[in-house]
Amino acid sequence: MVQPAHLAPIRRERPWHGMKLSVALSNDESAIGPESIVGQARLAEELGYAGVWVPDHLLPPEPYGDVYGGVYEALMLLSHIAAVTSRVTLGTTVIIAPLREPVLLAKQLATLERLAPGRVVFGVGVGWDASEFDAVGVPFSQRGARTDETIDLVRTLHRGETPRENQFFGSAAGVFEPRPTAPLPIMVGGMTGPAFRRAARVADRWQAFGLSPQEFRTRREDLDRLSAPRRISAGIMLSREDSARSVADLVDFLHDYEEAGADEVTIHFGPSAQTSAPMTELVDRWGARHSA
Repeated sequence: MVQPAHLAPIRRERPWHGMKLSVALSNDESAIGPESIVGQARLAEELGYAGVWVPDHLLPPEPYGDVYGGVYEALMLLSHIAAVTSRVTLGTTVIIAPLREPVLLAKQLATLERLAPGRVVFGVGVGWDASEFDAVGVPFSQRGARTDETIDLVRTLHRGETPRENQFFGSAAGVFEPRPTAPLPIMVGGMTGPAFRRAARVADRWQAFGLSPQEFRTRREDLDRLSAPRRISAGIMLSREDSARSVADLVDFLHDYEEAGADEVTIHFGPSAQTSAPMTELVDRWGARHSA
């Protein structure tokens, strides 16, 4: 995608080597406006972060309304962000696959990748809230099997092949075009045994959350063993508010994950109005540490 002329030039490329840092956009506040999310994405690109990631929820339950109630539809939001950025990876963390019709999802992902060639990561998970499944008439108990079929259908259609018969969805015998310019990396997110095994079996990436660096190292080693001879990229999602009291503390924390084998850490910096300063400080401190 050509960067529109009215956009400010990118200030810097990623000023370090090794583990990537990405931003989980503040797309989970009940009152956030789209201009705030888009501004955060553009700042992430300007500062040299590797990617921006957005969550996916349809109808979060009442206890989580303040956190997830403001979630914009993930792929539509990323389409807009694609138009105002030119470099950052655009990822979902994660699309709740069983809630989506897979042929339409494959079309949406292919279109997004054509708008932003080489920048889209299909992050996928099974979901955890039964009320969202009730809302769209999908049995909660089928979420794992439906996710497996969705991943297979999306990949098959993107390769230009005819999908094999499946248990939950109809045939897809027509012409699927346009296809992505290149296969989309698939990231499986989740901490359960089935999610972990799914990542080892079919994913290009795995994203964890809530693990200490020591726990992450163990899971990284398990992932390498299960996925051999392939090597799957492994990352983790962190909240700055949960992991460290200051950006300086966060830098030390990130270093521990790098030593544990993380390829990428995605950071949620907190409320959108408070993200600019810590995003900037982290890049400066992390870059200085890696250039010393």
